[in-house]
Amino acid sequence: MLKIALILFVVAIVAALLGLGGIADFALWVAGVIAVVAVVLLIIHALTGRTPTV
Repeated sequence: MLKIALILFVVAIVAALLGLGGIADFALWVAGVIAVVAVVLLIIHALTGRTPTV
């Protein structure tokens, strides 16, 4: 999940360098949301101590 956030962050930087401000803003917003969700899930996992079942 954090890998997707990092990829979108790179996309936002490239779009900003190319002058595509709207795309850069949206990609950065989505990357931020995904990063926050990933951190929240990490905290929940750390507090509950459960192992994922696949």
